[in-house]
Amino acid sequence: MTKEELFQQIKAKKSYLCVGLDTDINSIPRHLLNEADPVFAFNKQIIEATLDFAVAYKPNLAFYESQGARGWESLAKTMEYLPAEVFTIADAKRGDIGNTSKHYARAFFEQMNFDAITLSPYMGADAVTPYLAYDDKWAILLALTSNDSSRDFEQLAVYDDSNFFNIVPSKLYEYVINKSLAWGHSDKLMYVVGATRADELAHIRKLIPDHFLLVPGVGAQGGSLEEVTKNGMNSQCGLLVNSSRGIIFAGQDEGFARAAGAAAGALQQQMAEYLDRYL
Repeated sequence: MTKEELFQQIKAKKSYLCVGLDTDINSIPRHLLNEADPVFAFNKQIIEATLDFAVAYKPNLAFYESQGARGWESLAKTMEYLPAEVFTIADAKRGDIGNTSKHYARAFFEQMNFDAITLSPYMGADAVTPYLAYDDKWAILLALTSNDSSRDFEQLAVYDDSNFFNIVPSKLYEYVINKSLAWGHSDKLMYVVGATRADELAHIRKLIPDHFLLVPGVGAQGGSLEEVTKNGMNSQCGLLVNSSRGIIFAGQDEGFARAAGAAAGALQQQMAEYLDRYL
């Protein structure tokens, strides 16, 4: 999917909502455990209930990989069920290099037909460029995440000594963003910025004015949609705001899908208002 096609979906649905399919089999309603494939049965109803409100879906691979071959089957069924017009993200956080990354790219882009994959850029360009070889596919790099221990690395001060007379400290996540801009353009690269970092979004938006940002953490994690939008939106929206637990586990009984739809619809209504206000 191209950036322009994604923007058209955002305008058509008046939404920049991404639904995170973090489908923990231990958390889905008990009556679904009688299904042949409980995870897919859950995902199917969530997708049907939220499709009018979401432009993207993001399965978190951990919840599928932990189920072994059965989990991969549930994921494959989910991908086949999702309509072609929605943007799909493999939340895999891969980060290897060489032939390994090429095979990961083949797995997620060719075999499973995801539009995008989340990546750790820690090993540098070699961990990212194999994914950028695909037309209309996206690499989404971890930049500034919401977890407290992001201070361990992402927020460390680093120094670029390429110019001895102008050695200016920056944070590691800033250096990652600036360095990675040489690897691909804004039609192939996105960045993850946690919603609880909304106060730094305005600064990040100055560093990458044209790129899309994947912003998790709205809802159950306490991020503010209004602050994220105010500080992060650009002329093509430039945001995919993810909500996982706050939508998919909004209800726990047989009406779970209806509750998920209501939660997604409430977010979409806010997004429609913000699109009118800021775009």
